[in-house]
Amino acid sequence: METVNFLFVFGIVASGVFYFVFKTRQFRTSYMFPIRKKMYASMAGTALGALLIFFGINQLMLFEGILTYVIAAIFILFGGYVAIFNFNATKHYKQFIAEERRLNEN
Repeated sequence: METVNFLFVFGIVASGVFYFVFKTRQFRTSYMFPIRKKMYASMAGTALGALLIFFGINQLMLFEGILTYVIAAIFILFGGYVAIFNFNATKHYKQFIAEERRLNEN
């Protein structure tokens, strides 16, 4: 049980780190690359969704009770929605990165 909990805590921390990294990349990207900024924002959103999923599952492992199950289900469902939506947005924006780079070579 402790090993499984450790894995979920590691997932929470790793997701938080990836969220911070992609948000930092989003803010540091030049205004000349708006598609890249949107791609980094959606990558950060995917990491945030994963964080919510890991947090919800971790709460299920740690605590018992009806209220815990309801709140954990909300975290897991909302995290899944956020992760899937932003993953699809990332795939969409990746198609245009090469074209954006080519247009801004000047």
